[in-house]
Amino acid sequence: MTDIVPIVHVVDDDASVRTALTRLLQAAGYAVRAWASANAFLRAGAFEGRGCILLDLRMPEMDGLELQQALVLQQAQAHHPGLPIIFLTGHGDIATGVRAMKAGAVDFLTKPVERETLLAAVAHALARGSASHTVHEELLALQQRYASLTPREREVFARVTAGTPNKQIAAEIGAAERTVKLHRARMMEKMQANSLAELVRIADRLNATPSLY
Repeated sequence: MTDIVPIVHVVDDDASVRTALTRLLQAAGYAVRAWASANAFLRAGAFEGRGCILLDLRMPEMDGLELQQALVLQQAQAHHPGLPIIFLTGHGDIATGVRAMKAGAVDFLTKPVERETLLAAVAHALARGSASHTVHEELLALQQRYASLTPREREVFARVTAGTPNKQIAAEIGAAERTVKLHRARMMEKMQANSLAELVRIADRLNATPSLY
């Protein structure tokens, strides 16, 4: 997935601002897409990609905070890390900035903003987004490995990661201890775990998805 080019999405109803920001960001080497409204951005489904959003606060129909709230819901429903948001506005205040940051915004900048300040914020947002995607992809890989286990191997997985000895597992599932060892070895191989400690860490991460158990 590392070959996917991240896009900086500029969402602002002011055409002159969109043009200026697009030129600045492109000159800095970024891929840019500009949107005249929050609704246009949502309709395009651009929030499912890689990159970040440079978002105006005050816009007609749907403002920046409302778009942020809509994206939080979209991300939760899709179990997707989403795009980091940088607010850029000429109408900000401390209360609004705090609200935006609490909802997950990476930064809250006021216009006019220095070129270096803006580029630093974009670089930080893209780095944060990349890290979130890496974590998300790692979790998906773990979920796929877990899904490959047989029902018996899942039983062994649950007991092994709870610290249950092989002999006790055998008694609990009604199998020979030798059979439990075989299931355990196959389960460890499928989960790509080289040690019990690593398997326990995997189980901790999968516990964030209760539907698997």
